[in-house]
Amino acid sequence: NIMELTAAVVALKQLKEPSEVELTSDSQYLVKGMTEWIKGWIRKGWVTASKQPVKNKDIWIELNQLNNTHKITWLWVRGHTGHAENERCDQLANMAIDEMTTRRGV
Repeated sequence: NIMELTAAVVALKQLKEPSEVELTSDSQYLVKGMTEWIKGWIRKGWVTASKQPVKNKDIWIELNQLNNTHKITWLWVRGHTGHAENERCDQLANMAIDEMTTRRGV
């Protein structure tokens, strides 16, 4: 989950001025977090409905700041179902993992 959140932060930080964008992800955690849960977390002092601390709070705070800077439409797509951009992102992520493990000799 942390990788999906981090990927969204990195992507949104590429925007040099306030922009209107669609951010598509196969992570329901990310999309629901930004569209359904974050306002409640903030209102309740960063605890979940089950009274547990929100995991990855620092990243959610950063995402919320970026969400307030840009007009973002958060879209969820089912993974591995032929969505071209989602498949490309998976391919790039796997290439990066392969490169990292090769460098480390794993």
